[in-house]
Amino acid sequence: MRTTWNGSVTFGLVSIPVGLAPATKPAARQSDISFRLLHRECGSPIKQKRWCPVHERDVESDELVKGWEVAKGQFVTVEEADLEAIEQHDTSRSIEIGRFVKLEEVDPIYFDRTYFLVPAGAEAQRRPYVLLLEAMKDAGVAALGRFVLAGKEKLCLIRPLGDALALETLFVHEDVKDHAEIDEAVATSEVKKPELELAKQIIASLAAPFEPQELRSEYRESLRELLEAKLAGQEFELPAQEEPAPLVDLMEALKASVAAASKKQQPADDKKKAAPRNRAAASSRK
Repeated sequence: MRTTWNGSVTFGLVSIPVGLAPATKPAARQSDISFRLLHRECGSPIKQKRWCPVHERDVESDELVKGWEVAKGQFVTVEEADLEAIEQHDTSRSIEIGRFVKLEEVDPIYFDRTYFLVPAGAEAQRRPYVLLLEAMKDAGVAALGRFVLAGKEKLCLIRPLGDALALETLFVHEDVKDHAEIDEAVATSEVKKPELELAKQIIASLAAPFEPQELRSEYRESLRELLEAKLAGQEFELPAQEEPAPLVDLMEALKASVAAASKKQQPADDKKKAAPRNRAAASSRK
């Protein structure tokens, strides 16, 4: 696995050599198809110009400076040298673990980007990696730490993921929005016991194991079909738009949902029941 950063995980006097490899593809946060803006009349790509409205001319890149808007039209300018001065030029290339926490206590809302921690190639160097992995699995914990990536300080959480260690870069607390407003709205809404029981029935009827292979984007698939059809000069049939469901009484909606979920589950149950009978019939024929 190709790594983009190499260093070590350290805690106490222990140092484990590792590499960092992105766990997702570069296009994971967007569609795998990108577009450019064209002039409709001639199909030429449009160029984005850097235009100064005061001097009424294009501005070259060496004339640009970053600015922080403190009030409407009022900026504080910041030079690249200023930013470089506060960047951390850590040469230790070390992911320093500060403490271990219970994994279930860490809300995934703080997760930013996922990496795999890749163990070193030599067997003697891999043993500490496996030791840490197994110890964290048994204790049900994750490791909180920090390191420097491309001059930027990163907070991180290391957690077991199967037979590997994954590293999540973390958002800082002030970047995560508070949900007190939602909590307050929910606290004033009363749920009746019959409604709760019906809701539990719906959940139970739709319960199934998590299958990552089922995570697919219908938008991406439709977009590819659209572009391939246009490339071949064919007409593309747009998916039919579903009509919005009419508003109904909550209890009636729950009852209808339970009935629909039961019908959906019935064919699968029939297949499971039929399978033993089919095998028994095949055995008797033998």
